[in-house]
Amino acid sequence: MGKTGSIEWVKIKGRKGKVRLVEHSNVKHKRPGPAQRYLSSGARRRRIKRSAKAVAR
Repeated sequence: MGKTGSIEWVKIKGRKGKVRLVEHSNVKHKRPGPAQRYLSSGARRRRIKRSAKAVAR
């Protein structure tokens, strides 16, 4: 954990339209759910690109 107040938070629109706070390091990508966890080649997907509409600045 960092020092108090060291995390930068950014607003993200969720799937249901509600705004939530996400760490700045996770703004560009989101974690895949169970159905999107593997590529067709069998490799693990660790990041999915977040849509431009989701980032509410």
